[in-house]
Amino acid sequence: MVNVSIITIGDELLIGQVIDTNSAWMAQELNKAGIRVKRRVAVGDVWDEIWKALDEEAVNADVILITGGLGPTADDITKPLLCKYFGGTLVTDSAALENVRYLFESIFKRPLTDRNIKQGEVPDVCTVIQNKRGTAPGMLFRKEGKVFVSMPGVPHEMQGMMTNDVIPLLITEFSPGQISHRTLLTFGIGESMLADMIQEFEETLPANIKLAYLPNSGMVRLRLTASGPDAVETEKLIDTKFAQLQELVKEFIVTNTDEPMEKVLGKLLLQKNKTLATAESCTGGYIAHLMTVMPGSSAFYNGSIVTYSNETKSSLLGVPPEVLTTEGAVSEPVVLQMVKAVLKTMDTDYGLAVSGIMGPDGGSEAKPVGTVWIAVGNVEKQIAQQFNFRFDRQRNIHFTAINALNMMRKFVLDDEGQ
Repeated sequence: MVNVSIITIGDELLIGQVIDTNSAWMAQELNKAGIRVKRRVAVGDVWDEIWKALDEEAVNADVILITGGLGPTADDITKPLLCKYFGGTLVTDSAALENVRYLFESIFKRPLTDRNIKQGEVPDVCTVIQNKRGTAPGMLFRKEGKVFVSMPGVPHEMQGMMTNDVIPLLITEFSPGQISHRTLLTFGIGESMLADMIQEFEETLPANIKLAYLPNSGMVRLRLTASGPDAVETEKLIDTKFAQLQELVKEFIVTNTDEPMEKVLGKLLLQKNKTLATAESCTGGYIAHLMTVMPGSSAFYNGSIVTYSNETKSSLLGVPPEVLTTEGAVSEPVVLQMVKAVLKTMDTDYGLAVSGIMGPDGGSEAKPVGTVWIAVGNVEKQIAQQFNFRFDRQRNIHFTAINALNMMRKFVLDDEGQ
């Protein structure tokens, strides 16, 4: 099996100014192609550190993929470093220069400077990978049986090279075999309890199948990964084991595909030809955001009314001021009125409402930070439930949203008699 190391270059990655999405995307795409990523390394714009990373990863991997440091400014040192590392001389690649010229003159409508022209230079010991989405060409080197590929750090440009050039080359050259994943999502059971429940199953898995526990936000993903030289046999084996796993944890399964809670609910609503609207207080529109990032969500999501203040709860959702005074905004009667109102106002099949205390302030002895009421329902029936989270503000908001979506999912299933 071919092993790959990914090196991402840039001071901005190390200080947290920019999140490294490149290596995550690359790892996902390589994995789909049956290519194993063994290590991911981030280094700053420091000559010695980059050189050292190249030496170390050449020991660990067959293929070293590099992103970043190919721009036209002084801190972009990757290209001259690679030129020296592989013993080459910088020369102008006519196709790369023509690409730069075309972009500046025809697309950017800006004059071509000497700094831009230098982006057409490459080491004479590399194979050039033309950049169809930007100015900096990619470069492929070979040394002592190892393959090195340097690509721009701009995600869109790197992704084009990986998809069109790099991954096809690696598949052809290394015949990596098959890697297959199966993932299910559970809710309402902790990681340790799941481990106890499926201990015997896990202990008897064949050597080429691994089980991973991926807990997050009160949910636990269980992922099986199988590898093997024969695609048909690998798929057959993992399907058999995945069926066994689903049977063992069926009581807690949300979905047997690798997708988030909001997508599970969206697909369910679409399947039933039903619509949802939300009334949000403490989450401030976060649930609406989760629903609307999905393409085509207008087919099942009507919208949200965000009523953060007591005044808007009364004026927009008809919550009686005296109820807000006597019961408080975070209470069962308030969220029930909110869900009834959003059902009517949005003319939707299902409604969801949340109100809570996210913190760090605002809690009391009776209602500490993390207290949340969630209501879901349709015009015939509404139900409410209290939750008590004990996290920071952002996690309280996220946990509220995920639990609300799951509560809505279960209501829809029960409503359909499933």
